[in-house]
Amino acid sequence: MLSFIVPAYDEERLIARTLASLFEAGAALGEPFEVVVADDASADRTPAIAREHGARVVPVRHRQIAATRNAGARAAGGEWLVFVDADTAVTPAVVRGALEAMHAGAAGGGSAFQFDGRVPLYGRILQRVAIPLYRALGLASGCFLFCTRRAFEAVGGFDERLFAGEELAMSRALRRAGRFVVLREPVTTSGRRLRTHSARELLGLLTRLAFSGEEELRKREGKELWYGERRTDPERRP
Repeated sequence: MLSFIVPAYDEERLIARTLASLFEAGAALGEPFEVVVADDASADRTPAIAREHGARVVPVRHRQIAATRNAGARAAGGEWLVFVDADTAVTPAVVRGALEAMHAGAAGGGSAFQFDGRVPLYGRILQRVAIPLYRALGLASGCFLFCTRRAFEAVGGFDERLFAGEELAMSRALRRAGRFVVLREPVTTSGRRLRTHSARELLGLLTRLAFSGEEELRKREGKELWYGERRTDPERRP
């Protein structure tokens, strides 16, 4: 069975789109699948919307993405695991590519990505640079990562000591466990952080994390981009 695992925190505005895309992709495969939403103490209608769309909800209280993904994986029953962020829509083609890669012996992988809506110039440049760089380095973006159950257990899942960069650490661990594939088919993820944060804020944070070492990644402080109060997306006003 294929298990889609969706970590979510206060995602009532976007999770319906994500779940609809997962059920459409799963149905197109013609194989057994499930959708598991690991709801990390949402205060909005996220868990209710997930249930309305047919997903199984696993309530947790971590407020830490790696631990929440791991909780979803532990509750899932599939031997093929696909981690999809709650603000990311997939296509049947990208899910089929992930499943075919695992059937062919890959331990795991990721995919290309594109942002929804209008994003500033620096965001478009970031996307064009990141996709070939991730492919060259064999890394998955956080919004879409897949692996076999065997590989997931062999590497111990996502590193719960990390508050950022856990998908990069997971990619490296999976590469050590076997072949790692970065698909050319893209998923569509929300561009809200690019619309609500300036280039100075976002690029400054990414630069600091890139040069500060793993100890900085183990601190929640300074990670407001992911754990701070969410700013209103100008394309999705209440």
